[in-house]
Amino acid sequence: MSSIAENLHRVRARIAEATLRAGRAEGAVTLVAVSKFHPAEAVAEALAAGQAVFGENRVQEAAGKFPALRPDHPALRLHIIGALQTNKARDAVRVADVIESLDRPKLAAALAEGMARESRRPRVLVQVNTGREPQKAGILPEALDDFVAECREAGGLPVAGLMCIPPADTDPNPHFALLAEAARRLRLDILSMGMSGDFEAAIAHGATHVRVGTAIFGHRPVL
Repeated sequence: MSSIAENLHRVRARIAEATLRAGRAEGAVTLVAVSKFHPAEAVAEALAAGQAVFGENRVQEAAGKFPALRPDHPALRLHIIGALQTNKARDAVRVADVIESLDRPKLAAALAEGMARESRRPRVLVQVNTGREPQKAGILPEALDDFVAECREAGGLPVAGLMCIPPADTDPNPHFALLAEAARRLRLDILSMGMSGDFEAAIAHGATHVRVGTAIFGHRPVL
């Protein structure tokens, strides 16, 4: 096996163990392999090892890697997980299956317009700033309910779930618990939370998608 295949095997085993410990059904958690800054060859290795769901930060980088891979891999699914500029919203709609970083009304409007123009409706997740960090994107928890309602009713967006990135060097558990409770309250099915260092804790709180990059692809290449 290649190192990427070996890494995927280890990560999948950890996900399976964490899912079992949490008393959840086998297969309840989807692994999003975060391939940002890694070449298309690394994605191809992961595809060859059976990985189908990938995450990218930058729309332009995703557009350069994934369209050529789709014809041979019909199960491939692409998540845009990074901060998204409004002028890239239509491009994101064109290339992505899920957009995880909806974080403001202006972007919601741009995504709705992009979906109308492209006749595509990728699922959308609202990013929640659970740590209330001023430097970080995301809707504040107290504004979440109204924002989701606005996106669904006025914008007609297919809001399917929530995403968060807890503050670095803090206990992520309260943040995962907050997001899980919000998803229950809003009757949203997708909870994207947990990364290489904390995805087991996220699974214990009900994560349906975990975003893992370094543990699969290694450290980012020096650009």
